[in-house]
Formats: sequence, structure tokens, C-alpha cells
Amino acid sequence: MYSRPAFNKVVVAIIALATLTNCSGPKRIKFPEPVDTETRPITYQKKQLLAIPELGLYLDNTFAGARLNGFQKTNDSTITLYIQPENQPINNSPYYAFKTWADHQKPVYFTFHYPKGYKHRYIPKLKQNGAPWTIVDSSQYSFRDSIFTLKVKVSPDTTLIAAQEIYNSKLTKDWYTGLANTNPTAVRLKSAGSTPGNRDIPYLDLYQGSAKGKDVVILITRQHPPEVTGFMAFQSFLETILDHSALSKSFLNKYRVMAFPIMNPDGVDLGHWRHNAGGVDLNRDWSKYRQPEIRQVVSTIEEVLKKDQGKVLLGLDFHSTWYDVFYTNDQREGTTIPNFLPQWFAGLENNIPNYTVNEKSSTSTKPVSKGWFLNRFKAIGITYEIGDDTPRDFIALKGRVSAQEMMRILVNMNN
Repeated sequence: MYSRPAFNKVVVAIIALATLTNCSGPKRIKFPEPVDTETRPITYQKKQLLAIPELGLYLDNTFAGARLNGFQKTNDSTITLYIQPENQPINNSPYYAFKTWADHQKPVYFTFHYPKGYKHRYIPKLKQNGAPWTIVDSSQYSFRDSIFTLKVKVSPDTTLIAAQEIYNSKLTKDWYTGLANTNPTAVRLKSAGSTPGNRDIPYLDLYQGSAKGKDVVILITRQHPPEVTGFMAFQSFLETILDHSALSKSFLNKYRVMAFPIMNPDGVDLGHWRHNAGGVDLNRDWSKYRQPEIRQVVSTIEEVLKKDQGKVLLGLDFHSTWYDVFYTNDQREGTTIPNFLPQWFAGLENNIPNYTVNEKSSTSTKPVSKGWFLNRFKAIGITYEIGDDTPRDFIALKGRVSAQEMMRILVNMNN
């Protein structure tokens, strides 16, 4: 039996050990401009079916990926929609998504109302009767004194109106599960953990043969929920790696890919403008890993590298912004593949008709993913940005060619 003083010392030692254990984890990376990524409160939108009986008009925000905080009837043909962010401050990417229908077909004008300081960003996309998504014609909307108004023929058939095409966690899962099922020898479907909303953080582990000693390419996307065009490029890129071509087979025999198709599933399903359920921009948390999504993904990558003795060569983070651009790091010398970027960009320009690469290189002063890839692994880190309104067929082409050129460079490296 311990005496009381001895017992107290044991308890203190146990607590100290537990505290030390809880503080352990993936290696933290310092950046010149730290960002506070402690969890902050968010405001949840009320999920409901909204009816305007006198107009025979209905609005619905009950589905995953919806964003509609309220409405007001302005007159018999105009409805003001109130769109609020999950919290503030937040960047100017007001996201919206809702369903609407009416007892009888009628033209309806939807005016979008945002908090002071924010303005309309995304040209609406429509989906009706199971048809493909369409981008509304310029004749259907107007800007007047920064007020955006959309005219839609609403009918008894449901119309889905959204800032960008909906790819919530279920639809994303349908896609990557199908991809895994059609490539059983090359794809292992795994999980990096779960979110505070109890949603899975999936990843696809791609390689042929043994994983031991294979160097790794990391692909991530959907840190920011509305950035769907970046996800589309990610889809095309990943599908090309698995297209069963001779190049693909050679690449997967030599290298390994860890692909994370939905980094922020809570934010995606909650219809957030930018943040996760912790009210934080995940692409500012690649330093101290305060948010569970980043912490678990980083831990997973570290564990894989330690177990199979591979190293990270390249990290691609797919995003969306107003125009196509590649954000890169200034540092090239001393990295894993110092000549990769000029070769890759030349390959894109040579294989995409009438295309010129738009690169913006800088030092990552804030804790973003491209800086983390560089500072943690001396790997090439790239933020692969696709424009909000970049034609969807061009996105697919760009994703395909950029994957082909990446594989070609890496397969021929050191040969």
C-alpha cells in the first residue's frame, strides 16, 4: 500500500504522463504569420420547408449541402432570400443552395440578400427533373447596385438552385466508392478518422504490388465547401491515374498516391461558405493541427510514411477561386523534385490547345497546405486552383493532362 504522500506523487506522475501523451502527435510546423485556429462558435441554419401559401410557392433547405437562412415576400412575383455565413469574419464566398417548386408554373424573381460587406459571387446553377446541371444564361439574372436578382420559371417539378453543383458527402462517396470498386487491385478505400459531426474523412490509397518503400503523392480537396470546380479537377486527375493505360500501370507500380476527396465533410453538408463545424478555415491549420480534420489527416500521412518507409514527393491541394491559377512555393532547390514544376507546366502547355499556365509563386507565410508540404517534407507543394466559371469540359481536360504529365515525369525520373 502507498502512503498518502506517495500515493499523491503517483497520481501526479500519471497525470503528467497522460498530459505528455495527449500533447504528442504529428510534428508541428512554424510559419512566419501564425493563424489562430482554435474552435469558434457557428450558427446553424434552421432546416425547414418554407411555404408561401398565397403564391403557391415552396422553398426547401432540408437536404445535405443546402444553404438558405430565410426569405421575405417582396411582392407577388419577387422573393428576397436571406443568406448568412456560418460565422464571421469570413471571406467573400456567399454560398447558397435550395429547392423550389410551385402549385402552378410561374416566373419568380429571387433577390439574394447577404450581410453587409459581402456581395454575390457565384452564378447560379440549376438542376431540374433529373437532368444535368446547367449554368443560368445571362438573360436570367441582373446586377443592380450590387443586388443580384435571378428569374426562374418555377413549376410543380422541383428545381434545385445552387451556387455550384452539389457534391455533398453522400454524392462524393458514391463517386469514390464506384472508382474503388472498379479498380480493386489498385485502390484501397480507407478512413483517416471522423469529424465532430461524425462524418467519415475518407482517403483512397493507390498503388500496385507492395507499398513498402514507395514514394508518395498526396492529393487533397474540399477544404473549403463551395469550391466544387477544384473537386472536379481532382476527380479527373484521380480517374486518369486509374485509367489502366500503360503510363498509369507503370506509375502505380513505382509510386503510391494518397487521395483525400472530402477534407471538410461537415462544412460541405452544412452548406458552409468556407469553414468547418469548428468555425475555422482548415487551410490555415497546417501548423498546430487544432482542428480534428487536419490533425487526423496529418497523423494518417505520418503513420503511412513511418510504416512503409516512403517519402512525400508532391502535394496537390485542389481549390476554386475566380480564375485558374497554380499557387507554388518560391523554394525549389533542395526539394524532392526541384525541376518538376517547369517540366510539368511545359507539358500542360504542350498538350492543352491554346493554353498558357498561370503560376503565382511565393513564400508561404501562413499555415497553408502548400507550405506544409514544403516545410514538413521538402516536397513540391501546389495549390491547384480552378475558376468558379471555368467550362466544365475544360476542367476535365486540364485534370486529365496534368495527371498524365505528372505521371510521365515521375515514371521517367531516375531512369
